[in-house]
Amino acid sequence: MKGWMGRFRAFFLLGSLALVLSACGKDNLTALVPKGYGAESSMDLIIISTVVMLFVFAVVMLIYVAVLLRYRKKKGQEDFIPKQVEGNKTLETIWTVIPIILLIIIAVPTVTATFDLADNSGSKDGLNIQVTGNQYWWHFNYEGQEIQTSQDLYVPVGEKIYLSMKSSDVHHSFWVPSISGKMDVLPENENKMYIEAYEEGVYWGKCTELCGPSHSLMDFKVIVVSQEEFDQWVKDMKNVNPDTQPQDAVAQEGKSLFQQNNCMSCHAIGSSPTQIGPNLTNFGDRSKIAGILDPTKENLVKWIVDPESIKPGNKMTGNYPEVSEKEAGKIAEYLMQLKPSEVTPESAGN
Repeated sequence: MKGWMGRFRAFFLLGSLALVLSACGKDNLTALVPKGYGAESSMDLIIISTVVMLFVFAVVMLIYVAVLLRYRKKKGQEDFIPKQVEGNKTLETIWTVIPIILLIIIAVPTVTATFDLADNSGSKDGLNIQVTGNQYWWHFNYEGQEIQTSQDLYVPVGEKIYLSMKSSDVHHSFWVPSISGKMDVLPENENKMYIEAYEEGVYWGKCTELCGPSHSLMDFKVIVVSQEEFDQWVKDMKNVNPDTQPQDAVAQEGKSLFQQNNCMSCHAIGSSPTQIGPNLTNFGDRSKIAGILDPTKENLVKWIVDPESIKPGNKMTGNYPEVSEKEAGKIAEYLMQLKPSEVTPESAGN
């Protein structure tokens, strides 16, 4: 009894822990609270699949319990053999047809939703964005707008945004759980989908295809704002002049160091299409540094001095001269002042 009770307690504690941890997570990083058309479609499929699985589980358990009770060994019937039903065409038809029906119930809405989310028939009149997956960051090119950004994708609320996605290196996967389904991002061909957010706010995105040692750190954000705010953001981004000198003396030194250390060979400020490294036009407004760090000067200095310790396998490591923490501090001061617009992640939804 003691051993049985010990196993029961362990199982109970494990089950309780799993139940508690299942509710852990971050705001706007869950497919269970849909705030976009794609996520809503995915939630509908989750509900359908769950209902079907619960139905199958209930039927199987009922049959299992019925068989245990009816055909259990009884006293005086040790040699009793139940009636065999081998070759019963009725039973074989039932357990063949029912799974087919259940599969159709799941498959039809799944295929319908897949084609629906891949429909780009309205892209000619909509907002089109080219998405490029890189180890380990994302680049966004707003077609027809002459706007390049990285890591933070700004879109207007309630509008279909058409995405054309391709990878510059290995396989990636684009997923914003709260507003969309997943889409593979491949180097071989271009995949397309659209996203549509119902509410303003900042939504977390993830790469869901194992792409290297820092795959789990390949995060990005979708910043959903009102149409008026988006129009203002577009105007502000178009008016960026990469040659503008910072007013702060330390930031001016930082800009000189930024140029002297060959940073401009990979990064760009403005509408330059370079994709070797992330575009830094609105770096000071980003919600995260390197996709994962809080946007503080201290974290930026750490990233500049030793990016390998933060994102192993990144392509920035070793591609520029070594800089001291003092020099990195000046560069960080310059980058943190790259704030071309008042429309920021902090203002989204407020």
